[in-house]
Amino acid sequence: MAFRATLVAFVIACFGLIMAPPAQAMTSLDVSNVAYEACPAEYTEGMVVSGSLGRATCYLITGTLTNNSGKPILNADVFGRIYDKNNNPVMQNRGRLGGVEYVPPGESDFQIRVSVAANQPPPLKLKQFKASGFVGKVRRQGRIDEGPF
Repeated sequence: MAFRATLVAFVIACFGLIMAPPAQAMTSLDVSNVAYEACPAEYTEGMVVSGSLGRATCYLITGTLTNNSGKPILNADVFGRIYDKNNNPVMQNRGRLGGVEYVPPGESDFQIRVSVAANQPPPLKLKQFKASGFVGKVRRQGRIDEGPF
């Protein structure tokens, strides 16, 4: 009787391994050449700091993402720390700066727009930048993408 139960459990386990869909693990991306520049005039009209009516300065964070996975990455998140001239954090309690919808294998450029309180003096210091995403499509709560993928 014990042999039969062990055999059934073994068959179920093997069948489960064969039929299980592949796991979609988070894939890390290398981030390099991180820099910033002032936004073009059309981006800056009416800029305010998130959560207040204080004036803000618009910047574009640019850089290069390197995808070594050999597969396209969808919905990559870019994380980093931004400090002002006096080493005060620009994004308090916020490490995720933005996202990139599609990152093909190899190197690709990205840009993310950020708002910085006007009273935080430049130059900005960009530190600890990293990015990660998924090889497959990720559904985010409250949003359904109807893209080409």
